[in-house]
Amino acid sequence: MKLGLGLYRHMLTAENFRFARQAGATHIVAHWVDYFHDSPNIPATDSDNCWGISDNRGRLWREDELRELKRAVNAEGLELHAIENFDPSHWHDVLLDGPRRAEQIEDVKTLIRTLGRVGVPVMGYNFSIAGVWGHVVGPWARGGAESVAFLGPGGPAEKPIPAGRVWNMIYDPQAGSGTVGEVTAEQIWDRMERFLKDVIPVAEEAGVKLAAHPDDPPMPVIRGTARLVYQPQLYRRLLGLVPSPSNCMEFCQGTIAEMQGGDVYDAIDEYSRTGRIAYVHLRNVKGKVPRYHEVFLDEGDVDIVRALRIYRRNGYDGVVIPDHTPQMACAAPWHAGMAFALGYIRGILNSI
Repeated sequence: MKLGLGLYRHMLTAENFRFARQAGATHIVAHWVDYFHDSPNIPATDSDNCWGISDNRGRLWREDELRELKRAVNAEGLELHAIENFDPSHWHDVLLDGPRRAEQIEDVKTLIRTLGRVGVPVMGYNFSIAGVWGHVVGPWARGGAESVAFLGPGGPAEKPIPAGRVWNMIYDPQAGSGTVGEVTAEQIWDRMERFLKDVIPVAEEAGVKLAAHPDDPPMPVIRGTARLVYQPQLYRRLLGLVPSPSNCMEFCQGTIAEMQGGDVYDAIDEYSRTGRIAYVHLRNVKGKVPRYHEVFLDEGDVDIVRALRIYRRNGYDGVVIPDHTPQMACAAPWHAGMAFALGYIRGILNSI
């Protein structure tokens, strides 16, 4: 297995690439969408739990800028393994089944072809309207380290999603009043199937894997919109919609552990045998929905050593990244937390 590091757009710098290499990583997963703008921290709660305005607002990522990102990553001795998450302005009507769906499907195809030409093998995505929502920052980890929790009824109130927003981001500031409305499970699965049937043939031709993230938090409905993969067995349905080596999983082990149904070790065993995990998000939690806390890798409910042994036994040799980590009490809290996580994972990988 290969050790990687995920970086948000404002963190895609030579210094942070060097940090990743120094900590033992060999691969980068880059978020090309600037969710947080100036802050690396997820905001605790605001009126709509909105992270920001979609930074490109319709402008497709250019081949030259992605090539420059890849060049900068390579210059520090690393490989660019994946881009994670489409900008909401690129595909909001794909998620909403809106009037611009056909146009935006063609935009997604263009982005996939661009990644193929640049040589980025994976595009991670989350087919969700509400996105990652409801997390509250607090001293949830060992020693009061700051991390995030989902508190169910004790957390933010689930207000309807305002018009002009998906995935906690504003794609249309002029959308006016109104809401997205309710979206049923039948509707979201239909939209997902049509999306995969439209774009997977293009991904196959481009040599790119599309990697679907499970729903985090893994609730069946958030803010009136149904979710897709909120139980481990629902990944089977997703993979079966379009059987293809390009229809893959962004396998978030932490989210799987948060799910009420199933067993995290059984899920790892099943899906690591498929050859369709594009990369692994590794984190640890205490509890399950509707209430859990993210903690350090060595203090949660999941035995990380046992989990990584299952991946190895089943032949998974892809990238593993710590997707989140508690922040430590020092001048560089995120870097310290990530250094701990990377060192912990690297030690286990070396030992097995």
